[in-house]
Amino acid sequence: MNRKIRWGILGCGKIAHKFANDLKLVENGTLVAVASRDEANVKSFAKEFGAGIFFTSYEAMVKSDVIDVVYIATPHGLHHEHTLLCLRHGKAVLCEKAFALNSRHAKDMIDVARKANVFLMEAFWTKFLPQYNKVMEIIRSGQIGDVKWLQADFGFKAPDPPAQRLFDPALGGGSLLDVGIYPVFLALALFERKPSTISASIIPYSTGVDEQCAMSLTFDNGVIASLSSSFSIDSPVEAVIAGTKGRILWRNRWHNAIGEIELVLDKEEPLKIDVHRETGYGYQFEARHVGECLLKGLTESPVMTHNDTLRLMETLDDIRKVCGITYPVD
Repeated sequence: MNRKIRWGILGCGKIAHKFANDLKLVENGTLVAVASRDEANVKSFAKEFGAGIFFTSYEAMVKSDVIDVVYIATPHGLHHEHTLLCLRHGKAVLCEKAFALNSRHAKDMIDVARKANVFLMEAFWTKFLPQYNKVMEIIRSGQIGDVKWLQADFGFKAPDPPAQRLFDPALGGGSLLDVGIYPVFLALALFERKPSTISASIIPYSTGVDEQCAMSLTFDNGVIASLSSSFSIDSPVEAVIAGTKGRILWRNRWHNAIGEIELVLDKEEPLKIDVHRETGYGYQFEARHVGECLLKGLTESPVMTHNDTLRLMETLDDIRKVCGITYPVD
């Protein structure tokens, strides 16, 4: 299949704008359609990003024969519904994280994709960024020895009044699924397993979800992760990965394409590590990967696998259970 992958975007919020912007940098893909139930919004979005078609119905878009893959950019409380809608109409899906509200919904989505033989991947963009790949390269090289400890955070001060999605249990509100998912993802990616023990506590919001969450994950290979998330403060958003010979300092919003990496060996001064950078926000890397998978006829990413997604969702479920966070769909 020697052609460009035709993208549709479901939802026209902030993250959809960023993704559409970065699709312009993707050689194997092009934006052809966008859908939103807000007609004025979808018209404006289509005009801004050059989508030739817009829909005011999600159902109409997934029935279209001009789309190969749909990027789902709606709040995570709607991901289960919208992913199944796409899959049942034969559309490949790149679903924004959090992939679902719980592992039961995630498994359902993956089962439907597998039975339909349709591509499905969680849009965990961090795993495709040059910074992430450089960090993993340093670790695999043995420069910092055996990794024993991770500290990672992600917090921002929620606006006043806050967006409904941030604190509504029905929408999977709370800092854990919105931003705490990043530190948890990093721990699981580094150690390639679920934690053997979890200690966690929250500062609850009035709706019952977490305004802040602190987590300590212990793994059976002798490592520990100290993680946190917050809607109360602007945290450093940094990660420290420490091994027996040195450590990696991942600074300046470590989860995205502007994060800076420093390497410290023994007691030496930090050494800045250069990485390949591109214009854009950084979503082009995962979009390129999806295009490559579809052009090869794959139905699952070899980089962000279904098992990776299930392991992450199951761990988030376990953390919520420890903290007493529940959603109506549970």
